[in-house]
Amino acid sequence: MTRLAVVVTTYNRPDALERVLSAYLSQEDRDIELLVADDGSTDDTRGVVERFAERTAFPVRHVWHEDRGFRAGAIRNRAIAATDADYIVFTDGDCVPLPGFVASHRALAEPGWFVAGNRMLLSERLTREVLQRAIPLETWSGFDWSRAFLRRDVNRLAPLWKRDIADARGWRRRQPERWEGAKTCNLGVWRGDLLQVNGFDEAYSGWGLEDSDLVIRLLHAGVRHKNGRFGTPLAHLWHAENDRSRLAGNRRQLDMLIASKRTRASTGLDAYLS
Repeated sequence: MTRLAVVVTTYNRPDALERVLSAYLSQEDRDIELLVADDGSTDDTRGVVERFAERTAFPVRHVWHEDRGFRAGAIRNRAIAATDADYIVFTDGDCVPLPGFVASHRALAEPGWFVAGNRMLLSERLTREVLQRAIPLETWSGFDWSRAFLRRDVNRLAPLWKRDIADARGWRRRQPERWEGAKTCNLGVWRGDLLQVNGFDEAYSGWGLEDSDLVIRLLHAGVRHKNGRFGTPLAHLWHAENDRSRLAGNRRQLDMLIASKRTRASTGLDAYLS
């Protein structure tokens, strides 16, 4: 069986991380390694991870570096280097996995392809209620989600509908060159492919587009996009918009990558490999 690791990226949001980690105890497939990629949080987050690790039968690791601003690419690279799993599913510490999330990613994993899923966005009101009352979203029924949708507390229900994981009609492979919309809140990649492209490019400064950069370099390296929608459901807890002051510079860097055939990160994963 494919050895699968889940990398959960977080920064100073222990209440959300606690909800997210707890949901992994309800996964249909718990034959995993879980790594919390911590972008410099305080000890509150370490405590959440340590308490969670005591409750699990699967290995849990806390991968941390000091806080020097937004460095999600760097901490994800450290997490990749810290596991020898065959396949890595990237997600975030504010994305609650519903029970079929891991099982579907394992079923969709296919050599030569990465898998990009999506998520449902929760309202600020519902997010506050979930965190304050420790509501286990992973146990919600279709009725619960429909009621939340009617109250405008969730933006869509389509990600809940599991559709053709085996891809008998091939629709999941119909846009093999597409990079738009692929995000590290729901992305499965073979570790060997990550090594080939040198992981995430740490040359990006601040929030924005480092995940698009990874996906484009995977495409340049011949790895294709497989659609993970309708099978890898996540509920994304609300948060205020990230600082986008450096987005324009990151966009220029991404445009140069698109115009090139470059596959490897200029500053990337190899810095953490022995």
